[in-house]
Amino acid sequence: MAGVAEKARFYLERSVPQLREWEDKGVFSKDEIRNIVQKRNDYEHRVLSPGNKPAEWSSYAKWEQSLEALKSKRCKRLKIRHLNSAHAGQGRVLAIYERSVNRHPASGELWREYLAYTAGVKATKRWRKTMTNALRMNPTDPELWVMAGRRAARNGDMASSRGFFMRGCRFCNKECGLWMEYARSEMEWLAKVDKRKAKPGKAAKDPLRPDRTDADDELRIEDSDAEDDDDDGDNELPVPSRAQAKAINEQESAQLRSNPAMDGAIPIAIFDISRKQPFFKADVAEAFYVMLGAFRSVSVQPKVAQHVLHVIEEQFPEDPATCSCYIRQPILGLSPHTADFAANLRTVLGRLTEKLESTTDRARLAQKTIAWMDEYLALDGLDDSIRAVLKLSRERVAGDVL
Repeated sequence: MAGVAEKARFYLERSVPQLREWEDKGVFSKDEIRNIVQKRNDYEHRVLSPGNKPAEWSSYAKWEQSLEALKSKRCKRLKIRHLNSAHAGQGRVLAIYERSVNRHPASGELWREYLAYTAGVKATKRWRKTMTNALRMNPTDPELWVMAGRRAARNGDMASSRGFFMRGCRFCNKECGLWMEYARSEMEWLAKVDKRKAKPGKAAKDPLRPDRTDADDELRIEDSDAEDDDDDGDNELPVPSRAQAKAINEQESAQLRSNPAMDGAIPIAIFDISRKQPFFKADVAEAFYVMLGAFRSVSVQPKVAQHVLHVIEEQFPEDPATCSCYIRQPILGLSPHTADFAANLRTVLGRLTEKLESTTDRARLAQKTIAWMDEYLALDGLDDSIRAVLKLSRERVAGDVL
């Protein structure tokens, strides 16, 4: 334990200037400073001792964050506008997380907390470096790939987003979550393209232009030995002139307009490839179909959704998941506050009666039906007539199973 005590003292001594400044400016009293030191000492001994757990590191980092929040509130109340150690608190939290993932590199929860904190404090470069290390250490963690892919998509870099999702799908083929998020991201991109087409002016002429991206927020997974240290510029590509760049962009836009991706080819391909994975079954196909239903306003959604429904009906005929998709098709993605929903609900109830008789598992289909009916009944502001019909139908379905 002597080694642990020495290491703990080393980390505690690094925070001495910050503590002195807090005391000098009256942010914390002497007794409070003493309690902070004692608390940090306890945490340091706990995380440095053999057999420490990821939860102990997480608790330590969260306590430091709460201390930083308290410090900020007191500075605001005391009108202290400048501290020499203003960013020391964030640096300390980042250092704790960095030490924690080095000690427990297989802990996905610690990596996610670390990434969430760096995103929260807008430490962009630190986030990129951390995500790169996280993906290298945990390539089979689908949540990390989703975070990387979605962040790239939010920044308008769909090429990088697709790269992350595709690479993640190669590693994560035991669960459907990552595959569904990839398809969802593509549908969101198609929704953006449709919105641009609807806008007058330049946006409608070039709906496939990439969003403005922040170069500092670009994340690339590359080998460390692939870095080019040559500074003489001999190997650099020539920069095209403004006229050449315009011609290149116009040519690319013309090619993209005829790209099959505009017709929903990518979501369809994602679903088709997922059919070859070990996780694929009727419930997974149903989850894909329900997810696609949320994009009813996307122009290619009927084509993509119909493809999924056709595959389900062909591969899992009369399965409760297949029947549930067929039953919900008329209202899937529709707002329950519209007239179309009320009109299509009659068709849904007719299909429900039909499929309850033909399904291979009546009880399971009833459970699925009750589940989605409960979701609508839980909504605020639902029309009284629709609520009454759903309640009556729910009671009838539940009564038939019992």
